[in-house]
Amino acid sequence: MKTDWLVRDKEFYKKLFLLALPMAGQSILTFAVGLADNIMVGRVGDLALSGVYMANQWMTMLQQFIHGFMTAALVIATQYWGKKDTDSIKTILAITARFAAVTGLLFFIAAFFFPIRLMGLYTDDPVVAAEAGRYIRIVAWSYLFYVVTELLMTSLKSVETVGIALYTSISTLIINVVLNYLLIFGHLGFPAMGVRGAAVATLAARVVETGIMLYYVKFRDKKLSLRLSDFARRSKVLLKDYIRYGIPIFAGAAVWGINMTGQGAIIGRLGQSAISAISISNNMFQIVSVGVYGVASATAIIIGKTVGSGDYELVKKYAKTLQLVFVAMGLSTAVLMYASHWLIPLMYPTASPETASIVDQLILVLTVMVIGTAYQMSSLTGIVRAGGLTHFVFVNDTIFVCFVVLPLGFLSAFVLHAPVWVVFACLKCDQILKCFVALVKVNRFKWIKNITR
Repeated sequence: MKTDWLVRDKEFYKKLFLLALPMAGQSILTFAVGLADNIMVGRVGDLALSGVYMANQWMTMLQQFIHGFMTAALVIATQYWGKKDTDSIKTILAITARFAAVTGLLFFIAAFFFPIRLMGLYTDDPVVAAEAGRYIRIVAWSYLFYVVTELLMTSLKSVETVGIALYTSISTLIINVVLNYLLIFGHLGFPAMGVRGAAVATLAARVVETGIMLYYVKFRDKKLSLRLSDFARRSKVLLKDYIRYGIPIFAGAAVWGINMTGQGAIIGRLGQSAISAISISNNMFQIVSVGVYGVASATAIIIGKTVGSGDYELVKKYAKTLQLVFVAMGLSTAVLMYASHWLIPLMYPTASPETASIVDQLILVLTVMVIGTAYQMSSLTGIVRAGGLTHFVFVNDTIFVCFVVLPLGFLSAFVLHAPVWVVFACLKCDQILKCFVALVKVNRFKWIKNITR
């Protein structure tokens, strides 16, 4: 059997592993912060858990927008890194900073000044909306620090420096867990603040996280040697490129943000038990699937850099081999996803019987869906988009969100009044359906495009 398309270079797998491992570690620690909030707030009761979940839908939407800006920067910057052009990378980062700063400020204003009205978009339960409002008005301040941290992390990822993100996330997790323990329940003489305590803990962790990144970028990084003055850089040519190749990515992030908002609005009307169950299930999914996202992120860096170097035959070889890696990652993650349902009773002992029953059903749905996520998400964002065809993911996501996911979710929830697990499966079905699109698109290799000057 001829397998000359399979990469046999050990350095390739070593590079993939060394990039994926710290990014997966950073992801698991980032998600662990959310899981810590989820578990500790869950011990207060279903109402508190539902309120925090609804409030975090706004943060999820902000993350989608910021992720769009940072992904656009990363796609372009990694190709310039393939040419060792650090000046252009700095200019791209300066352009990104302006877009991200304005976006973060707008999200902060909405959450801080109009918390109850904002939560009314996600749930028609005034009690849940009020609980969510108490949380989001405090945690809104963390949005500003989050934007700065993501920009600095992107600057380092673009030049293949990924380890610091892992160490930063460790500190964030420790601070968040300790302060959650003290402020949610009122231990060691601290006031018992409930969901507001969770918000204060998250804010404090974000502040420390930003401080660590600022220190590292200023005093330790030698590849870019970023300075504050670098963020004043301007270039009409690179701004034009950023907008040209970034608009599909921004638009894709906006579409995904709308998707999350739409899903949140549907879920928010299924009742407190359903909201709590979906919150628990999604947190478990995020934890066990970190390897998937780590490999996808590492793939984007490798593919982008290789396209920028101009070795297109090697790009094709990498793409074929990586697809096998994605499938293997998906199958192994599915096993972990299924096994996680045995941990739920231990982690959420105060969950109601109805919530626990729904969680078991949702875990089964996610066990199947994660296989599709591992292949299609990694293929489309890690290979196709990073390879230079930035508009395809946006078009593909728009079609699925507008014509498949949200219509099926609405129909199953409010017309057919289907069980929660059926509604949830409809909202996640694109993860499987997109695999067929990814299989065809990746292996035609028309996505390879050098977008550097």
